Amino acid sequence: MKVVIVDDHPLVRRGLSAVLKLEANIEISGESETVEQALELIKETKPDLAIVDLKLGNRSGLEVVENIKDTSCRSIILTSSTSEQDVRKAEAVGADGYVLKEALPEELLLAIKLIFKGKKYFDPGLMEMLFKKEEEDSFSKLTPKEREVLIGLGEGLSNQGMAKKLMVTEFTVKKHVSQILNKLCVNDRTQAALLAQSKGLVSGFQ
Repeated sequence: MKVVIVDDHPLVRRGLSAVLKLEANIEISGESETVEQALELIKETKPDLAIVDLKLGNRSGLEVVENIKDTSCRSIILTSSTSEQDVRKAEAVGADGYVLKEALPEELLLAIKLIFKGKKYFDPGLMEMLFKKEEEDSFSKLTPKEREVLIGLGEGLSNQGMAKKLMVTEFTVKKHVSQILNKLCVNDRTQAALLAQSKGLVSGFQ
């Protein structure tokens, strides 16, 4: 597996080289510290993978990723940034991986191996944080009445039961259920009920 390292800090490049050279099947094809140098290096050496720093001087490593996304060279962003915006941008421009510089060498090597096999690897801790935020954002979109209906779903009530409890029509309940499924991005009442229970909205399920 041929790898190029793109980082504007010589010490980081040296450290990465030392880690990668421990793997018998990894060959370092070259190093670069700017966007232009990186693109030229990748064009010349045709590596399997580029490990790219998010910030290259006053430029972004995402420029490199975007320019090589239609080639056979895959890419990992290696950065200190835990910003949601940076993770989203990396994913959007076609990065195959997102690894933090504080990660253990074993994690970086695992990411490289998975990506070489055609998979993606984004830092699990970061992804968990993003999913949690998305879920919180989804719940915040519910109206007070929709939250009441969600609680009813969590309690296992039928539409008729919720209509009676909330003193509305069954048609209104059905409408609220549809909105809840849409806003929470779940497929059915059961998934919505499980979410309500996991959030502690239902008595006895905290």
